[in-house]
Amino acid sequence: MERPAWAPQGIDISVPSVSRMYDFYLGGSHNFEVDREAARKAMEFMPGLPKIMQANRAFMRRAVRYAVSQGISQFLDIGSGIPTFGNVHEVAQAADPEARVAYVDHDPVAVAHSRAVLEGNDRAVIAAADLRHPQEIVKNPEITGLLDLDRPVALLLVAVLHFIEDADHPQSAVAELREALAPGSIVVMTHASYEGVPLPREEAGGTVEVYKKIRNPLVMRSRAEIAGFFEGYEMIEPGLVSMPHWRPDAPVVTEQEDPFAFSGFAGVGRKA
Repeated sequence: MERPAWAPQGIDISVPSVSRMYDFYLGGSHNFEVDREAARKAMEFMPGLPKIMQANRAFMRRAVRYAVSQGISQFLDIGSGIPTFGNVHEVAQAADPEARVAYVDHDPVAVAHSRAVLEGNDRAVIAAADLRHPQEIVKNPEITGLLDLDRPVALLLVAVLHFIEDADHPQSAVAELREALAPGSIVVMTHASYEGVPLPREEAGGTVEVYKKIRNPLVMRSRAEIAGFFEGYEMIEPGLVSMPHWRPDAPVVTEQEDPFAFSGFAGVGRKA
């Protein structure tokens, strides 16, 4: 397999990557056939996966604009993936040219491509780190050199927590990040769940098995379990809801939407 210029040396491009599969779902070009094959297998069980990813991105953009409207100009996006059109820094800096954005990912492809995309932007950086080790994030010099953690920050945990198994203590990681943030900070979160998926659980479970086989387990948590990640935050209206229902730009007509768009949950919380 020929290695394209954007794929960093030292990574095995014969193994599917969650970041590159996500890029494929969104219609991006930074993915390999191995990623497309795994994504297509997942879509055999849940054909609406691209629609779920689109709803996820649309929610993220609305939440970023909300944060800017609340006077927040610093963003910490963990599990940021491969940058696509309308990513956090583009949305935030369109609303506030002074906005600063720190991306974090542990995927070498996502980090390498992000560096290329962000070249020349002195108000955005990418750091290689893992959500499982929050202290490595909040003490990373690339991040602390850009963001002032003594001032409010918008912490984005968008479509990332469902890739962390309970054995890796995701709630503790989220709590450590919360403690590192200043009062007035907000957390923006989405998470996969069987709730809302317009398929029998057994059928949707086929997608979970695909991710398990590529050694990136997809953890489908209940609404109550997802709500637990917001401990220590005051939920912003309308609370923990399906992605299209969080402060939509226009009234949501459920009957006119793809039912897959309502899979999983999204929410925003504020630290007092």
